[in-house]
Amino acid sequence: MKVLIVYDSKSGNTEAMANAVSEGVEDEGIDVEVKRVDEASIDDLPMVDGVILGSPVYYGLPSAKMKQYIDESVKYHGKLDGKVGGAFASAGGSHTGAETTIIALNEALFIHGMVVQGTSGSNHYGAASVGAPDEKDKENCRKLGARVARLVKKLNS
Repeated sequence: MKVLIVYDSKSGNTEAMANAVSEGVEDEGIDVEVKRVDEASIDDLPMVDGVILGSPVYYGLPSAKMKQYIDESVKYHGKLDGKVGGAFASAGGSHTGAETTIIALNEALFIHGMVVQGTSGSNHYGAASVGAPDEKDKENCRKLGARVARLVKKLNS
């Protein structure tokens, strides 16, 4: 079983989050691959059991590179049903669109027929940070990774 984390990061904040998410996946004993969106291939999608997308916030939405990756994923429309998904975002300030960015990423995963699990605790839709992720933000990232990994194990056992 394997989870792919695809992220965009200009300042390094979203990259730090991606690395923390991967720690959560690894802690659950699932293989994980972390790729910048520039290095990721759409052709990796059918080969993994879970996909977690991460983006900085640009005008309340994912970056153009993440949107392009999502747009190109139409190549596998209908072939990702039942895979597990998740999302995270890094914003430049409070109330600047982290939730809307995560929701936009999750919408793409839903349209692919993927299973996305929310949480009743904080960060309902996925992990978020304002600026560089602090230790609490990184812990929420690890929780996201672990939640996705546990669901991958449940659905693939």
